[in-house]
Amino acid sequence: MSRLLLALLVFPALAVAAPPEISLTIKDHRFQPEEVRVPAGQKVKLVIQNQDATPEEFESHELNREKVIPGGATANVFIGPLQPGKYPFYGEFNEKTARGVVIAE
Repeated sequence: MSRLLLALLVFPALAVAAPPEISLTIKDHRFQPEEVRVPAGQKVKLVIQNQDATPEEFESHELNREKVIPGGATANVFIGPLQPGKYPFYGEFNEKTARGVVIAE
């Protein structure tokens, strides 16, 4: 028992599960998928791959996040834990086409 307690004190990361990952793609100045469902009350890792040649910015006032993703690059954005609800996001450089929503449920 004392070895287990010592292991948890020395290696606290072992006791914590990694957040779920959700993949998003930017292609033709659009987010795919446009609707992302995540578990409410949990931290989530968005893995955003920009397949366009130009940069795009993932931005959301409701999620309090903004991140520029260069063309051909991948970026991680952590969100949450979120209350149940809808959280819109958009691409600031192509705001008319690059739009989406995170739905926490």
